[in-house]
Amino acid sequence: MKTAIKVLGGTILVLVGVVLAAPFLIPTERIISELSEQVELNTGRKLQILGQSELSVLPSLKIELNDVHFANMSSGSREDMVSMQALEVHIPWLSVFSGEAKLEKFVIRQPDILLETNQQGVPNWQILPTQPSKTDSQTEQNKETTSLPTNFDVKLGEVAIYGGTFTYADGQTGVKHQLSDVEVTVQLPSLRDTLAIAGSITYQKQVFELNTTLATPEKLISGNPFTVTQTLNSALVDMTFTGKVAQGGKDIQGELTLKGGSVKAIAQWQGVDLKAKENAFNGFEVNGSMRFSGQTFTLEKLVAKLDKLSIAGQSELQLGNRLNVQANVDLGMLDLNPYLPEPIEQPKAPVEPQQAQPIVWDDTTIDLSALKSLDANIVVRSTGLKAREIKLGENQLSFKLNNGVANIGLDKFNAYEGTGKGTVTLNTSRTPYKIKTQFALDSINAEPLLTDAVGFDKVLGKGSINWDLTTTGQSQKAFVSALGGKLAFNLKDGGVKGANIAEMTRKAKEMLKGDFSSLKEGLNADYNPEQKTDFSSLTGSMIFTNGVGVNTDLYLASPLIRITGEGDVDLPQTNVNYRLVTGIVDTIEGQASTDDSTGFKVPLRIKGPFHKVDVNIDVGGAAKDKAKDKLKDKLKDKLKGLFGG
Repeated sequence: MKTAIKVLGGTILVLVGVVLAAPFLIPTERIISELSEQVELNTGRKLQILGQSELSVLPSLKIELNDVHFANMSSGSREDMVSMQALEVHIPWLSVFSGEAKLEKFVIRQPDILLETNQQGVPNWQILPTQPSKTDSQTEQNKETTSLPTNFDVKLGEVAIYGGTFTYADGQTGVKHQLSDVEVTVQLPSLRDTLAIAGSITYQKQVFELNTTLATPEKLISGNPFTVTQTLNSALVDMTFTGKVAQGGKDIQGELTLKGGSVKAIAQWQGVDLKAKENAFNGFEVNGSMRFSGQTFTLEKLVAKLDKLSIAGQSELQLGNRLNVQANVDLGMLDLNPYLPEPIEQPKAPVEPQQAQPIVWDDTTIDLSALKSLDANIVVRSTGLKAREIKLGENQLSFKLNNGVANIGLDKFNAYEGTGKGTVTLNTSRTPYKIKTQFALDSINAEPLLTDAVGFDKVLGKGSINWDLTTTGQSQKAFVSALGGKLAFNLKDGGVKGANIAEMTRKAKEMLKGDFSSLKEGLNADYNPEQKTDFSSLTGSMIFTNGVGVNTDLYLASPLIRITGEGDVDLPQTNVNYRLVTGIVDTIEGQASTDDSTGFKVPLRIKGPFHKVDVNIDVGGAAKDKAKDKLKDKLKDKLKGLFGG
């Protein structure tokens, strides 16, 4: 018995001695060499440890490697994919035997890691041979949750990266991003306690402080839902996310907050000069509840603020083979003036007039095929809008897109003292594209509308403007050439700037005295932008066929004249041919009169290309003499009451 005990004791002593002597009996260089050979054998790349290394097994497994280099792929932009100043790992053996995996130290110092693709798009991180993808049945089998043994745990001591640099380079596009001065520490008292990661990184010379918590790693490993918090703070922007992750990361939901003090500062950081006004692009904030589940990303209770603007709404993106966008957004009072550039002042110095150039419609093919790649249903509302001189009231716009057919609806329009509705349908499901527009604007104040929209302030009055137009094509020229439909307007109690009926009456009095020499010149002089002709009504319509609009019913009623007109506007050929006839009424009661009878008439011919339109009085020599006699008789009756003649 004693002999057996002695043998057993001797054996134990020998084993202990071997363990203690192993680091001295087996040179560290030999172990490092074997490790490098195995890495190269399995990856095809060299692992070099050029600095001093230390390996020991008692009282804990201790590995310290210095000046470590792992080779890049042969087509990479530099020799090493990974290099580091030092790698230190300390693992106490007793913690493993007790069922508790404790890592006393895992520190990487000054790592320099490059992730890149070459010109063919091959990534350098593709090191090991690719494995065949799992079938759906295999994936379903692997969905079973994993339970940790009750006596098993992991505790981390000093786990950190100090002074790291991470670079990503796209060899196909040339895009390059780099994180520098990476300082990250990890705290994990237990798998059943909260994991905390803290540190900082520098990106484009801007420092970002990071803090992440995960509760708990045991739930993550077991496939159960766990909570996550993430904060990112910098001088430019602060971001906070608090949420829950389930189904192995396939279901993520939580509250997201993003805010900063200056959009201009962020733009300048990215090398963009906004050239914004002092009160524009300053503080911003975004708050919302988000969820990403399967192929659906949902953003609810969204509130976004920029300066004095406030936007609220919700949206849903359905990803997958076909993108589907659903959104409902309230823009509030949208004052765009702070974000619009100041109007460019025209030079005061005289500029030599340039000859007007003909209008040429662009025949370049328009590609709208991208509209067939997604579906959408978007509603946008606003309580008002200001853009320079344009001022709108409460409005609502809807946008629906399905299989390449877009329907844009002006569901509610309040502006310029009037209301309106309208739709635009754009069918891009096949070529040529088809466009249909229908709009009805009621009680619209014409002068501010036309002034704000196109800078045309010659028409006064309130009334209705309606159109129902269609066209087909794939270019501007084709759309213009195929335009068809009807446009109509009906304005009341307004005026047309450029003609003064009182001045015409004064000149008519001079004609009564026998001076008819200025008949033509006098009428032409009446077209003065400083003058105005009042009207009680101005109506008309235009029928378009293949881009040519024909008008036969223009009618203007004013105190002493009635104007009718007819003609055509050829959009494809950019040509106009129009005839106006001005008649003096047989009463001087003004707009209150119901007498539409006219005697002497003055016809005008408006004709020519858009860039060079001629306006002439359409009266021949013989007709002119006859017109003088008629004018004299008419004016004697009309003007007796006015001038006491």
